[in-house]
Amino acid sequence: MLPFFPPDLFDDEVEELLDTVRRVATAPAQRFILGERTAAFERALREHTGAADVVACSSGTSALVLVLRAMDVGPGDEVVVPAFGCAPLAASVIAVGATPVFADVHPWTMTVEPYEVEQAISGRTAALMPAHMFSVMADMPALRQLAARHDVRLVEDSAVAQGAVLDGLPAGRWGEAGVYSFVQVKAFGTVGEGGVVVTDDAELGRLARMLRNHGQPPGRRFEHHLVGYNSRFDEILADVQLRRLPGLAARLERRAAIADYYTERFAPLVERGVQPPPPGREGRCHYVYALLVEQRDELRVHLAERGIGTHVYYPATLPAQQAFAPYAKAGRHWPHAELACARNLAIPVYPHLTDAQVEAVADAVCSFPGGPR
Repeated sequence: MLPFFPPDLFDDEVEELLDTVRRVATAPAQRFILGERTAAFERALREHTGAADVVACSSGTSALVLVLRAMDVGPGDEVVVPAFGCAPLAASVIAVGATPVFADVHPWTMTVEPYEVEQAISGRTAALMPAHMFSVMADMPALRQLAARHDVRLVEDSAVAQGAVLDGLPAGRWGEAGVYSFVQVKAFGTVGEGGVVVTDDAELGRLARMLRNHGQPPGRRFEHHLVGYNSRFDEILADVQLRRLPGLAARLERRAAIADYYTERFAPLVERGVQPPPPGREGRCHYVYALLVEQRDELRVHLAERGIGTHVYYPATLPAQQAFAPYAKAGRHWPHAELACARNLAIPVYPHLTDAQVEAVADAVCSFPGGPR
């Protein structure tokens, strides 16, 4: 069996993980959150990304909320988000009292379409919040120009794209602020939850740093300048991520090599209704390798019968979800988002797959007869 979510991601790091827990737990300072390791991790990511500031917090979702709050987005405001994607895209907007406005996505990349975003902009629009999807970055140059032209804020949901680079600029650096997520299965996943705000705006960084810790300025306990949150970062996770950061480039390269092989093998399958992601490495971070398949459920069964695990992301659009439907405009449809929900199928792409396992996955997909529904 080849699972989609591998249970052995950290098997070769057990001793190091136990040593980290032991060192943090027995340190004289007994500092378990927002200590020197968190500060060191933030410094390391600043150097790694070239960003002016990095603010570690409890999750990628929390990072989005911190950014929106730091931008003073709130009641009466609208934020344009993709109709296809993860719940935090809409939930973070609602959490600050604003209204999500859904825009359709590109039929192949599954990232938000700039022209759809522009059509969704109104006099109440405070921000645009595109998201990178699976292995492809959104069209950030066009979205940056769009935000500037309409004088609205640009928040980059780069939670899945750490390590991707577009036109020489890393994911997370295209908006006024971006975010990364460290949940276990992400490209820079860890043994728990965590995230960061990435920004070149010193004031946004300052506000996010206060908001993550109940509105307290750093080093000034019980002095609350803002109504904030408990979104603090764990010292054990900071130590783990500091140790794992030097190996990130090699793990990303392995993911990219697997994706290159898959895409080359799958290119001839388009006529059989199996569409691989766009080829190339520009603007890519292969957190997930998702096919678009006309007979998606049949291919999933076909692979399961051969011992290969798969995963369907986002089986319903955000405006179709019960939680977010009240915010969807009546009579609107998002046809490309709906097709993405019906057709996407992700296959294993984690970096410790062997060449033989990668070839076996590709062989199994290629043996699928396919065809239209």
